[in-house]
This record gives sequence, C-alpha cells and structure tokens, in this order.
Amino acid sequence: MEESYTGLPTSHLLGSVPAVIADEKNTTNNAVLHAVPEANMQIFPPNNGGDRGRGYQTLESPTETFEQQPTNNWSGVFSISSYTQYFNVDTDLVLNRLISSMNPAAGDFFTKIDANPDLYGLIWISTTLVFVLAALGNLATYLMQKRTDKSTSWSFDVSYVNAAACSIYGYAIVVPLAYYFLLHYLGATSSLIRFWCMWGYSLAIFIPTSFLLLIPVEALRWIIILLVGAASASFVALNLKSYIEGSDVSVMTVAAFFLQIALAIFIKVWFFG
Repeated sequence: MEESYTGLPTSHLLGSVPAVIADEKNTTNNAVLHAVPEANMQIFPPNNGGDRGRGYQTLESPTETFEQQPTNNWSGVFSISSYTQYFNVDTDLVLNRLISSMNPAAGDFFTKIDANPDLYGLIWISTTLVFVLAALGNLATYLMQKRTDKSTSWSFDVSYVNAAACSIYGYAIVVPLAYYFLLHYLGATSSLIRFWCMWGYSLAIFIPTSFLLLIPVEALRWIIILLVGAASASFVALNLKSYIEGSDVSVMTVAAFFLQIALAIFIKVWFFG
C-alpha cells in the first residue's frame, strides 16, 4: 500500500513548482540586475522625518549627511538667524526685567540678563515709546493751546513721528555702541548685546511717564520728567558701574548718567513743551 502512494506523480498537484522553472526565474532576475546597474534595493517607506526631501535611501551607501559650513564673524553679523537666540524670551521674563528697570537702586540688572540677554526689549520698548511720544506729544500740545485759546482746533503734526523715531532709535542704538567700542579701547570687558539690552529696558519708564506729562501744568511736568530722568539715569549708571567694576572708567558712568538726563529733558522740551 505504501509503495503505491509514493509512486504517484506529483507534478499535477497545486503549489508544486518544477525545479527547472525556479532556475529560469533566478536566471531572469540576475539578467535584469546586470542589464540595469542602477537598480538596487531601497528602504521603504522613504525617510519622512527631519531630513525631508531626500526620498528613498539605498542600503548600499550610507545616508548622506549635510554639515553646516562654519561662517565667519562678519557673515554672522548680517545673518538674521544669528539673532534669533536674543528673542528667546517669554512674558514672565520680560515683565521681570521691566520691573527691574523701574528699580534703579538694585544695580543687578546685568546679573539677571547674564545667561540670556535679549533684544526683544530694545526693539519693542523703543518702538512703543516712539509712537507714544508722537501721539501724546501732539495731544499735549493741543491741550496747552486749548487752555489759552478755546478756538484752537486739533491738528496732528507728523514731524513728531520723525523726531521721535530718530531720537529714540538713535539713542538706544548709538549710545550703547559707542560705550562698547570705548570700553574695548580702554581694555575693559564689555558686551554689546548686554549694553543694548540694558539701555533698551532703561527707556521703559518713559512710556507711562508720557501719560503723566499730559497734565497741562508746566511746573508739574518739569518735576515729573526730572524725577523720572534721574531714576532712569541712576539705573543706567549703577548697573554700568557694577558691570565694569575694577576699571578706571568712572567718568564714563557719570557721562552715562547725564546722557540719560539729557534724553529726559529732550523728551520734555520737544514733545511736551
């Protein structure tokens, strides 16, 4: 009985493949691979992670890596991406620095910004102050004229915008830049980003002060602006003194104090005179 089963032909059974056909199939695959040398095995699916756009990757060659070429210092100065780290601040951090700028006696502002100085305060505080001075300066002029002449009509003077932009942006950028080069010339340690940050936040106190200067009483306006100017000047001078302590640059700290006072007087005379 067993011999009769083993002698049965099996070529007609389902799933049986003759050996000759398998050999022909292997021969055909090898012929295709030799005829098309570019054909090789690839990884599926393509890499859709961080390296987008590379498509399929082969198993024969390693993944291509792109190394960022080192840039020189001057190209970094003119690259926007190199300044993104100075805008990495949140609301709590900015508020903390704004509050510190209102406390001139502390003198620890550089310690607070040492790990993460920012240019966010410089840009937005200066821009806000420009528009506040232009708008409230026109309003203050109108109120003073209305007090003496009831028939005075409202007219907006566009020159206030130009004057505010040139004076505030110029002061906030040029003065720290000048101190940076002067301290380097004297051999003292200095950081331009930290100077811009400190001088930028020192202007914050003039924003709420501008609203107080709307009071149409000239004597009271002078008292307000001198007190605020002295507070802002003390903030700049004390922090600058603590930052460059040990260097013979006391004249520069005094100069920074009077420069801030001069800015306060300019704001009063030009916009609220």
